[in-house]
Amino acid sequence: MIEFIYPHTQLVAGVDEVGRGPLVGAVVTAAVILDPSRPIPGLADSKKLSEKRRLALFDEITEKALCWSLGRAEPHEIDELNILHATMLAMQRAVAGLSVTPEYVLIDGNRCPQLPMPSMAVVKGDSRVAEISAASILAKVTRDAEMAALDISFPQYGFAQHKGYPTVFHLERLAEHGATEHHRRSFAPVRRALNLVS
Repeated sequence: MIEFIYPHTQLVAGVDEVGRGPLVGAVVTAAVILDPSRPIPGLADSKKLSEKRRLALFDEITEKALCWSLGRAEPHEIDELNILHATMLAMQRAVAGLSVTPEYVLIDGNRCPQLPMPSMAVVKGDSRVAEISAASILAKVTRDAEMAALDISFPQYGFAQHKGYPTVFHLERLAEHGATEHHRRSFAPVRRALNLVS
């Protein structure tokens, strides 16, 4: 991992999100403050890790981090606010949930939510900043587990495989079966499917 240079403080939180692109489910965010005395080797962008490695790191992060928190915005909030504002809200919730208040927050991407402490957006932060990598792993493992649970309730959609993203298979099943209550109705493919079956 490339070490990213940021203002030197003790309590730096990293924040990342998973689930902006899918048609179904919440956008899930995580905030993590790592403990410098308990390093976690192998942190990387969650998308570049195998599922087995992500699960192992999830356990290590939740055990060793100084503190961590999850935030989310539900499909109805995404529909009301739009995906960008819902993501910012979910990030605010993750930071607010930390049991230790960070002195500085590093956000993956190119914009920051309104926070009560200084923050900075870091493009490709999930592969440059250990705290953001840790957050990306917590968020992805959490959301993937939610999609696997949703797959049990709605097996015809294949959520466990595509995680709610607009794959050809998902779009075919949407057209055939319509939308579940977990689908984001403001997203164009879902709107189209609703028109097809109504």
